[in-house]
Parts: sequence; structure tokens; C-alpha cells
Amino acid sequence: MSESEKIDIIKTIIKDVLIKLTVDGGVEMTETADGPMFIVKTPEGGLLIGENGKNLISLNHIVKKIAGKKIGNNKEDYFPFSLDVNDYQAKKISELKDTARVNAQRVRYFKKEVALKPMTSFERMIIHSTLVDCPDIITDSKGKDPQRYVVIKPFSV
Repeated sequence: MSESEKIDIIKTIIKDVLIKLTVDGGVEMTETADGPMFIVKTPEGGLLIGENGKNLISLNHIVKKIAGKKIGNNKEDYFPFSLDVNDYQAKKISELKDTARVNAQRVRYFKKEVALKPMTSFERMIIHSTLVDCPDIITDSKGKDPQRYVVIKPFSV
């Protein structure tokens, strides 16, 4: 199965899910470094996103499960993609990167560690990856889910 066939199948799955949820909207696809991203554009974005993106996480899971059944679940057929609604994920990632940078500056200035609020594993990964190239900063995850959080601290030799 070609990549364009897989993309068409995933678009159809998303459109079918929207119809079943009685949500008006269209689906666009854009290429990212991590593979294709399907973006649902809808005036009913709040319904699909949910509180703190919880519905979007569920929607992603459902679409990926259905796609796995239609495309195939073995290694040869694996097709990584992501799903977003009204650019919610893109905005969230941008906000998390800004939070990481601002707090890294705070750590550099005050020479004291900063503990961030509890986050999902995806959100923590964004913080860690944003600061991975800062030689004077260390990040660490602490606590237990769902109260796991990131600590940003100065690197001391």
C-alpha cells in the first residue's frame, strides 16, 4: 500500500468519525518532521479538544486504532501520523517551549531549580527536548502520574 493510499484512508477515517460524532469540519494534511499531521478544522473544536486536550488524546487513539486495522499493524505497514484540531497541539507545543525557555532563564539568573506544574508525558517530553541542548541546564521528571512534573535545575560540575 502506497503512502498516498494510507493518507487517503486516514482522511476517510477522520471524516467518518466526525460524521458519527455529528461534528461539521474538514480535514487537511501537512507534512512534519515526525510524519503527516492531519488537522481537523471545525467551529466545534472545543468539543473535540475537551478539557486540557483530553478528548483530542482520545480521538487520536481511536483514529490510530482504526487506521491500524485498515492499514495493518505489522512493522512493514506501520505509518506514524498525528492528529490535531484547529492547531491546538501546535499552539500547546509552542506554549510549552516558551515555558521551558523562560524557566531555564530563571534558573540561570537565580541559580536555583524550578519545579513546573504536573504534566502529561507528552508535555514533559516537549520540555525535556526543548532544553536538551542547553549545557548549563538539567531537566528531571519527578513524582508519580498523574502528578509527575519537570524540575529544571542548573548544571553544576
